[in-house]
Amino acid sequence: MADPFQDVDAAGPEFIKMFADSMDVRQADPTMERIVADYLRRLPLAPDSITIEVGAGAGAVTRRIAAAADPAKVVGFDPSQGFVNEAIERSRSHANLSFTVADGANLPIEDNSVDAVIMHTVLTHVTHPDSLLVEAFRVLKAGGSLVVCDADFSKATFSSMPNDPLNICAQEFVREFVTDAFIVGKLRSLISNAGMEIASFDVVSRIVTTREQMLPWVEVTTQRMVERGDIGKQLADALVAEHDRRAEAGSLYGYQAFATAIARKPS
Repeated sequence: MADPFQDVDAAGPEFIKMFADSMDVRQADPTMERIVADYLRRLPLAPDSITIEVGAGAGAVTRRIAAAADPAKVVGFDPSQGFVNEAIERSRSHANLSFTVADGANLPIEDNSVDAVIMHTVLTHVTHPDSLLVEAFRVLKAGGSLVVCDADFSKATFSSMPNDPLNICAQEFVREFVTDAFIVGKLRSLISNAGMEIASFDVVSRIVTTREQMLPWVEVTTQRMVERGDIGKQLADALVAEHDRRAEAGSLYGYQAFATAIARKPS
């Protein structure tokens, strides 16, 4: 089944609103806030600089970039008009921030004109990540910075025991909503092949213990399995109830790994 993030507008307004809200919740997670704050601290965001986020979605990360770069210009690009509309609505307090509909492999930007390019949880959802990295190389100034932060979905789990039934939800989410679960293992080679020099590569664990952190993984996947006739509604409701029971009991455990690669375009 095709990853719906490859064509978000085709997935419909309900999907767009749900995942716009979900991205805001995920980004508010303390671990995710630290990850973004750490890579932004390592970027030279000069007052006259231009920073772009490719695959900005509804702007959960772009707003943080704009706050860190203020008054420098920040532009978020996303191929989904629906996500861009949500991003504009959620970002009205940031005067230095704008959003534009554009494919990450074909940006409406001149060569050698951007100081920093950020791709946050994007490459796991595209069929040709190399094309986005080549485009980033094109638009970056000499000495400009690239940040790629993405989840290693191959390591994602909800397991707290052997054959944990709740882990079906994690496996199903990766199967349905991720294009390449192993992109993190390829990141350094992909970035180097695009002509950039790796400055750092770090991996941070994100532990899921509360109901809000990854609830869509359970609710959306079970709903889709019911719609396909794979399971009955009783089992779907039971899996959601088990997720919530563990959260309330303090025994919910989920795991994700997030990698951040920072690279430079040679001077």
